[in-house]
Amino acid sequence: MVRSFSCTIALAASLAIMGSAQANPSMLKDFNFNHPIFQHPHPFATSHLVIQISSNNPALWSLALNNAANAMKLLGNDQTQIVVVAFGPGLHMLLADSPVAGRIAALDQSGVEFDACNNTLQAMGRALGHIPKLAPQAMIVPAGIVRIMQLESHGFNYIKP
Repeated sequence: MVRSFSCTIALAASLAIMGSAQANPSMLKDFNFNHPIFQHPHPFATSHLVIQISSNNPALWSLALNNAANAMKLLGNDQTQIVVVAFGPGLHMLLADSPVAGRIAALDQSGVEFDACNNTLQAMGRALGHIPKLAPQAMIVPAGIVRIMQLESHGFNYIKP
């Protein structure tokens, strides 16, 4: 009886994790280090920027979003490709109830991509007992740090505010 209950709990947790990963766009099945894909392709971009968010600090989140907005404004939306990658404690920025959710939605409309680390998401799910809900603009990537490495290897400039 206890074993069956444990199996039921494990199955429910697995389904919750899988369901959450499917609610947001995801690169979990399509990730290829040598061939990056994007939620917002910018085929004519001449400037490429990846911004790391790894701190649970809303002041740093605001700074990073200001950096993204300023780069888009000065360099042009069509000429600039920006990917914000959140992992570790920084993933709190991309949660649905984040204090910067409105700014994320607006920047997403301007073509900024927001990538959420699946490794962190799964760890948060284990700690909380459920996978937290991400902002709908968040793209799930297998590992935040690997995504940053991928983008840097493809010519992206790296910023950590």
